[in-house]
Amino acid sequence: MTSTDMRTEAEDSGPSGYAAARLRLLQEGARSGPPRRAALAELTDDWLTGLFTAGSEGLRGVSLVAVGGYGRGELSPRSDLDLLLLHDGSDSGAVAALADRIWYPVWDLGLALDHSVRTPTEARKTAGEDLKVQLGLLDARHLAGDLGLTAGLRTAVLADWRNQAPKRLPELQELCAERAERQGELQYLLEPDLKEARGGLRDATALRAVAASWLADAPREGLADARRRLLDVRDALHLTTGRATDRLSLQEQDQVSAELGLLDADTLLRQVYEAARVVSYASDVTWREVGRVLRSRAVRPRLRAMLGGGAKPAAERSPLAEGVVEMDGEVVLARAARPERDHVLPLRAAAAAAQAGLPLSLHAVRRMAAAARPLPTPWPAEAREQLVTLLGSGRPTIEVWEALEAEGLITRLLPDWERVRCRPQRNAVHIWTVDRHLIETAVRASELTRRVGRPDLLLIASLLHDIGKGWPGDHSVAGEIIARDVAARIGFDRADVAVLATLVRHHLLLIDTATRRDLEDPATVRSVAEAVGSQGTLELLHALTEADALATGPAAWSSWRGSLVADLVKRVSAVLAGDAPEEPEDAAPTAEQERLAIEAFRTGGPVLALRAQTESVDADAGPTSDDPEPLGVELLIAVPDQPGVLPAVAGVLAMHRLTVRTAELRALDLPDGVEGSVLLLNWRVAAEYGSLPQAARLRADLVRALDGSLDITARLAERDAAYPRRRGTIAPPPRVTVASAASRHATVIEVRAHDAPGLLHRIGRALEDANVRVRSMHVSTLGANAVDAFYVTGTKGAPLPGEEAASVARALEETLRA
Repeated sequence: MTSTDMRTEAEDSGPSGYAAARLRLLQEGARSGPPRRAALAELTDDWLTGLFTAGSEGLRGVSLVAVGGYGRGELSPRSDLDLLLLHDGSDSGAVAALADRIWYPVWDLGLALDHSVRTPTEARKTAGEDLKVQLGLLDARHLAGDLGLTAGLRTAVLADWRNQAPKRLPELQELCAERAERQGELQYLLEPDLKEARGGLRDATALRAVAASWLADAPREGLADARRRLLDVRDALHLTTGRATDRLSLQEQDQVSAELGLLDADTLLRQVYEAARVVSYASDVTWREVGRVLRSRAVRPRLRAMLGGGAKPAAERSPLAEGVVEMDGEVVLARAARPERDHVLPLRAAAAAAQAGLPLSLHAVRRMAAAARPLPTPWPAEAREQLVTLLGSGRPTIEVWEALEAEGLITRLLPDWERVRCRPQRNAVHIWTVDRHLIETAVRASELTRRVGRPDLLLIASLLHDIGKGWPGDHSVAGEIIARDVAARIGFDRADVAVLATLVRHHLLLIDTATRRDLEDPATVRSVAEAVGSQGTLELLHALTEADALATGPAAWSSWRGSLVADLVKRVSAVLAGDAPEEPEDAAPTAEQERLAIEAFRTGGPVLALRAQTESVDADAGPTSDDPEPLGVELLIAVPDQPGVLPAVAGVLAMHRLTVRTAELRALDLPDGVEGSVLLLNWRVAAEYGSLPQAARLRADLVRALDGSLDITARLAERDAAYPRRRGTIAPPPRVTVASAASRHATVIEVRAHDAPGLLHRIGRALEDANVRVRSMHVSTLGANAVDAFYVTGTKGAPLPGEEAASVARALEETLRA
């Protein structure tokens, strides 16, 4: 059925005809995007015009006006109808009756309606008081009735907007900033609000309003296409959910991508991010121009008075670098600059801008992009130095990098960047896309350059450490290959290329080892030393580890993690210096441990002690502060050796909402002549929230758990049923592996699973059922992910044979999947 047929049916059949025609239009697979939005607006126009005409017979001085999104003709399937019934005030009673004739049929169909009835004077007054109303009226479109009345209002509103622009535009900018603070940046969010987040549809509308003021204009290249893509995604979201929502939730992304004919949800997010970046960059440039114009207007009258009404003075141009000057708060090209001949100019201008903390002029970036030629291979030394300078400039690097990227200069300089650009990271720990994370890491690394002998290698490694995430397989392995190629291309010598490749290949080595392995085991330290190879590389890797974690998100780094990494680095450094680690011997128990062990043996039950711990982290190990950071509470437990100790302790801690950070278990021999032994557990725990429970309560519950009178599994299940945890997406299944050659003294079983209350209790029970003993364990929680390593032995204290270890791992994985 054609659009004309649909309109005819809607007019002939009233509301039911409109509803049927609307439904058919939305179900048409062949028509989507702008054509469908335009057809839906046209269909709705005709229906509302019919309602207006039927109810306004003999009535003059009245018009029906579409405003806001409907005024722009951007009707998504579940969009509100923004309508203004405009009248001259001559017959208020008749106008009220007409309003009912229009509003009620709309409500009867279940359509959302944002309506008002006003005279032109009232409309202008309301717009002057409410910025959102004024923005809606800027898109006013006549539907029916007195065309002159609508045209008069539109002309007056536009004149008001232009006259009041110096006052209203700063208000609009503040409104956009507040919304961005509240909703976040669309280009980085895993569950973005397509309308309200920074770079979304609201910001695109704000740019139209700035253009209507005639004060400044947004960069138009790509902006219309970006807006169209965001609207297309919103259309698909409305159709798949059947709701008027702008939130692109995780569970709906697969359906939305299928509706749009895209490969998968990642492709969908990448398109959304790309569109959001265009809008965000256009917003930055536009608001900067608005500020410049307003400052110029404020200063110009005074200057003219001082100069006696003479000609406008020329703007000052301050040199920053060869071919680069500062003018009016921006970095622009010098008059003598020749970007078509000067291949290094884009990097030099970017480095100068970042060093000065100034934005790059849009005109300058576009001129360089239009004239840019590929750099020779390898790059000249100046180009490499300017790239390092840019990356080492701190926080201003981000804005400058985004300006280069908006005009395609980054992918010309570094073609491998294309695979990570706007690539989402579906991991709750990461708060950035891959490309922004790499720049954030460089920013963090710039603060650590005084700790290393080769800051240039640190900054380049920061830029490249996750470059392999655009390729299949282990991103560290793929990244090493790419890093070798990029490093050679930008002019590093063979030795430096090898160091950069090592840093990229092993950028997770220190944090993974420090948080998941036994640092007392010489095999652990030797394996890290062999991978790193030299003191200089170790120094760089230490700084890269911290920068990477800090740029990932708040869950990825803490003083506790920093202290673990620093401890590992110290041990590896000793090995690299020629001091081979000695085979560990069981340390003699402390006086407190002996006291607890004797009391546990005497009483025949568990004895425990809680002791708060804090630690000030050394400057070379991580963040510093005036106050020591709490690292949790040391929990010492002594209990007569018996089955089920690990799951019992873990279960009691889970019941009391205590998070386990580290845990060690060892058996203490009793005095001569006394049979049996006492298990000593030395754990570090932290309260999930609230305060720590009393030691007496923990002991009482532990006694009941060990004698079987406390059913921990049932208690945890009851709590989960009473307070279910919401999940936005289905977590991947757990994975259990055996880490070969990780230790000579025990078998290391590594568990990766979704973190949940009682997880450690379930693991402990499964290991008990497998008849293995846990010598120590290292617990790491990153966001919603738990990565735990268990050092286990057989009943005689030896590592498990290969097949038995694999069998235990399989059984544990099956238990966790159940």
